[in-house]
Amino acid sequence: MIIGVAGTNAAGKSTVVRLLEGKGFATFSLSDVLREEARRRGLPQDRDTLRALGNEIRARDGAGALMREALRRVSRPDLVIDSIRNPAEAEELRRRSALIIGVDADSRVRFSRAVEREARTGRAENAPTFEEFLERERIENSDDPKGQQLGKVLAMADVVFRNDGTSAQLEKRVTSFLSLLPVMSVR
Repeated sequence: MIIGVAGTNAAGKSTVVRLLEGKGFATFSLSDVLREEARRRGLPQDRDTLRALGNEIRARDGAGALMREALRRVSRPDLVIDSIRNPAEAEELRRRSALIIGVDADSRVRFSRAVEREARTGRAENAPTFEEFLERERIENSDDPKGQQLGKVLAMADVVFRNDGTSAQLEKRVTSFLSLLPVMSVR
């Protein structure tokens, strides 16, 4: 089974991916393709640079280019692909009968998590203020078909988990959902 994961910043995508990894899924993030390209070009690997590179690649090679590259690189029956940000990427997965999981949370909760994550990991991608955090999200929900359209991707998801609580609560809901799926080849 192939599962795609999409979600807003600090909503809990990594928690969902780790849970699926623990169930035997191989994982790959579309952001890995972008980080690799940033390294190749000697660019920083911050959120703004990765977004610009993704938009550039989609404009040059088609809106589903990042997903096609991910699927070319990783061929496993039990695969999770993370960081879906454009409807064409989701459509590439749909062609392979994939399940798409969305994760979202209240923007204030997510901003707080992003600030905590930055303090904990040093991952300096967070906006310094809540207003700037919201502005970055607005940019990530562009109308440009080659850009990020996260809201449209979440609307395409088979299920969207609301994660305004703890990681443990999210894990419990995701585990319950996965137990309802008819056939999975993972352990």
